[in-house]
This record gives sequence, structure tokens and C-alpha cells, in this order.
Amino acid sequence: MSETMHAVAIQQYGDENQLEMITLPMPTIGEHQVLIQSKATAINPLDWKLREGHLTSMFQWEFPIVLGWDLSGVVVAVGSAVTEWHVGDEVFARPATSNRGTYAEYVAVDDNLIAPKPANVTFEEAAAVPLAGETAWQALFNHGHLQPGETVLVQAGSGGVGSYAIQFAKAMGAHVITTTSAKNFDLVRELGADEIIDYRTEKVADKAHNVDLVIDTIGGQGQVDAWAVLNPETGRQISIVGEAPETAAIIKDTNMTFKAIWLMPDGDQLKKIAALMADGKVKSIIDTVFPFSADGLIKAHQLSATNHSTGKVVIKF
Repeated sequence: MSETMHAVAIQQYGDENQLEMITLPMPTIGEHQVLIQSKATAINPLDWKLREGHLTSMFQWEFPIVLGWDLSGVVVAVGSAVTEWHVGDEVFARPATSNRGTYAEYVAVDDNLIAPKPANVTFEEAAAVPLAGETAWQALFNHGHLQPGETVLVQAGSGGVGSYAIQFAKAMGAHVITTTSAKNFDLVRELGADEIIDYRTEKVADKAHNVDLVIDTIGGQGQVDAWAVLNPETGRQISIVGEAPETAAIIKDTNMTFKAIWLMPDGDQLKKIAALMADGKVKSIIDTVFPFSADGLIKAHQLSATNHSTGKVVIKF
């Protein structure tokens, strides 16, 4: 194995043109890590928000910074204390958040963050899952406490997190309402949405009532408007984008609750998602696959930042 590898990294914060191909030393692995040869990665809003310098209060990292926190690939080396994984295993993971992300030919990953890639799922489909899928899972179940028979409103159901949230909620036995544009009605219906609201022409409050849980993927006015559809006794809203300024005042004298969440990487949850994919109950929706190159990553960031991709934007090695 070579002592160096290629990675696409940034040397300073800025627009997508900061992304450039560089050479880095091959990662060294700890006793509870595995080395994965990358087959695919995917783009998330975290990537371009970090690239633009908006998260420096959370992550004080040295340059060069390799972005990317979705990975599928093949195990090529295992640490001395690793028992579950072996060279040749096809896996996927949401690695720990560090300045050595997944826009790289090889990635060192903690062994407890990995799940087996189902045989009926491509590397590209697997790479689309970890960050968005685990975020949807934690929003619905860890924080939203969704129960069978409850009604959930998933905002932006054709997006990365939304497309997984619809499928997980449906697999759990919930009644699913989602917002999207008319061109994506067939897609979200296929994913399991029971009711669909066209956010461009319809008001959520006119169409949805007595909802138990809202998964907020858009923030701002969308979060504010959603309070009107929630059950005043059991209603809860989980946001992956933060709290709107008006939210605290709206729910002050009610039984409704709000929580803004940040993903905690979790290999056990990823294994549960893998099992649903192996059973054909969950699939990845991919908008576009770009090649692993500086140009491919630049185009992928541009598409992701429009917030109008259908499903995930993926990079293939």
C-alpha cells in the first residue's frame, strides 16, 4: 500500500473554489479503528457550512481540512483490538467529525461507527445514508419519541433527511404527512407519504391538523407555521436547523415542546437502517453522482447549496 493518498481539501475558508486536490499521508489507525478504502461519499449542508467558515466556534481545526462525513467502502486494515470487522468487508459509516473527513481515498474510522453494507445496496446508495439517515432516525425516535399510530409531519420530504424520515416513520407504523413541490409528489408517495402538501401553493396549517410530531428540516417561517398544526397536548417539534426566534414565545404557555438537535454518530443505528435496506423497506434517493475530483466536489457543493436537490448528492471514487 502506498504511503500517501489523494484528498480534496480546503486550505482556507471560502466558496466552493477553495476545494482542491492534495496529497496527504495515508491515515494511521488506532487499535479500535479500521482503514476503509473509499468507494463513495456524499455531500451534506454541514460540508459547505463548514467550508464557508460558519462553524469555527464549534470546530477549531488546522488546515488543510478534508470535509465529508459520509462513507462507503472496503476494509483494508483493522486495528489490533478490532474483532467485528475484517479485511475485505464492504461497509458504510458516519465517521467522527474531524478535519480528516471522507473526501479522501482512505479514511480511518472508529470500529463502533461502522455498519455492514447490504448486498442489495450499491456503494453510492450506501454512502448517501449515514449522516442524513442517522439524523432522521435520531430526530424521529431518540428525540421525537415517535410511536406507531402517531402522525408525523416531515418538512421537505424529497430532501436528504426528509426522504429517509418518511421511510423510517412509515416502517414504524406512523401516519406520514410531508411537504414538497408538485414535481416530487410521486416520489414522496412512493417513499410512503400518506398526505402531501405543496409548500409552494398550499399552507401547512390549512391541510394538517392534530399532528403529534414535526420534523423541521427548513427552519425559519416553516418552523413557526408548523406550531399551528400540532396537537396542543402532545405536540413536539424536533429541528435539525436550530430554533426560530419566535418559537419560545409561541409555546411558552402550552404543553408543546421543541428541541434543536445535533447528530451523534451511532453505528448501532446505522446497522438498524442497514437491516431495513436489506429488507427492501428503505432506499436511498440520489440526485446526482459526481466523480472524485476537485471539479466533481465543486459541482457537488454548488448543487447541494441550492437546497433543491432531490435526495442526496454523491461522489464516486
